[in-house]
Amino acid sequence: MLTPDAVAFLNDLEQEFGWRRGQLLAERQTRQTRLDVGERPDFLPETREVRETAWAIDPVPTDLADRRVEITGPVDAKMMINALNSGAKVFMADFEDATSPTWQNLLEGQANLVDAYRRELSFESGEKAYRLGDDPATLVVRPRGWHLDEKHFLVDGRPMSGSLFDFGLYLFHGGRSAIDAGTGPFLYLPKLESHLEARLWNDVFVWAQDRLDIPRGTIKATVLIETILAAFEMDEILYELREHAAGLNAGRWDYIFSMIKKFRNDPSFVLPDRSAVTMTVPFMRAYTELMVRTCHRRGAHAIGGMAAFIPNRRDPEVTEQAIAKVKEDKSREAGAGCDGTWVAHPDLVPVAMAEFDSVLGDRPNQVDRRREDVEVEAGDLLDLDFPGAITTTGLATNVSVGIRYLAAWLSGTGAAAIDNLMEDVATAEISRSQIWQWLHHGVSTDDGEAITEDRVRALAGDLIGSLRDTEHPHRDRLDDARKVFEDVALGDHFVEFLTLSAYELIN
Repeated sequence: MLTPDAVAFLNDLEQEFGWRRGQLLAERQTRQTRLDVGERPDFLPETREVRETAWAIDPVPTDLADRRVEITGPVDAKMMINALNSGAKVFMADFEDATSPTWQNLLEGQANLVDAYRRELSFESGEKAYRLGDDPATLVVRPRGWHLDEKHFLVDGRPMSGSLFDFGLYLFHGGRSAIDAGTGPFLYLPKLESHLEARLWNDVFVWAQDRLDIPRGTIKATVLIETILAAFEMDEILYELREHAAGLNAGRWDYIFSMIKKFRNDPSFVLPDRSAVTMTVPFMRAYTELMVRTCHRRGAHAIGGMAAFIPNRRDPEVTEQAIAKVKEDKSREAGAGCDGTWVAHPDLVPVAMAEFDSVLGDRPNQVDRRREDVEVEAGDLLDLDFPGAITTTGLATNVSVGIRYLAAWLSGTGAAAIDNLMEDVATAEISRSQIWQWLHHGVSTDDGEAITEDRVRALAGDLIGSLRDTEHPHRDRLDDARKVFEDVALGDHFVEFLTLSAYELIN
């Protein structure tokens, strides 16, 4: 992967755009400072014309026209093969939340992309051989977010942007292999907080395509709306990327994390247990419906959120109940106008597919459904008026999920099966940020017991003790995981991303 020409391309990419990335990250801190003193986000007056005038993104290619079910996962060979063969229309190969960014994982993942486009990807496990089928899903790649560095690749003595590293190496090798295979370099862009960050991505695309002699507009990108600030700039984000845009996605778990993080100092934004924050509560429903309306006005696809359930073959009753909830969720998304949705496990592909088939029929999408009935004001995106409690079970779950996930992440596993759910970084972020929020606002669980630092540490100690008595697959990283979790959940100051702390402990 790291050929001399590829290394030269990565160096030039970082030198050309790394400084702008730094400016945008600084602007994030400036906006956070304003939120900390009580400012509330609103639709931007300076971009009113973009929101109110008629325009559309460039047409999407044929192999992105039908996205009714997308499956996501890490970039190791076995998981990629299973996902590409799952029957889903799209597979998102994830270098971000579902991949622990060890150097080996990243480089092997990039090589796997090339092999997948060439139909040469394979994996051997004992007597079982994994091979790509005849009709694999369309491959889409998610690089890391703007906030992350790549410490293993230095440019002028400093770590390169993780976003630019992932994108640059992918386009240099995998993207050109995609074109040779008759498809294209397709991307998901995570964690954007403003249209200016989308503008930077667009400029990166133009520069990279020109440099590699790829026609402009060949790259197509779907943006995850998974921060509360991006929800106020969806039109503008599509506009900045309009030559390269394919759609928007409702990244539900990171969106909840963003709501906690951005308003962490405001007691009126304290959220209940994660299980109570469903897609039907006011602020989540408002942003999803606004996303559909915005996308369809501009000819873009609107993709719904993740179903993270993993079928439990040892407990059919648990599986039956979970499948019913997945069906209800996907039926709601299709009925609301979404053109597709996400699942984390191959067994959920037919479940989600049936719900979208019942709405779409033979149509590839429902972009023509404009949802002009939707009217969303700024206050609707911040409406937390819904029932929900902070419980002892919710507190214990946050401690358990956070520490167990971090132990997996530090061991090199970015997508971890925990309590019948496929967890990634986003749910660990919710877990630790909720505890930080509850502690700093002095709340109690619904049984009247205060949430204190000692209580959280006791739960963590009990968890570690119980896991040591089992054959836990990541038991050698439990102490590191506990330390990272307690540092970010119990510290005086809110850490923007827990992976920034944990990254120092991986190879």
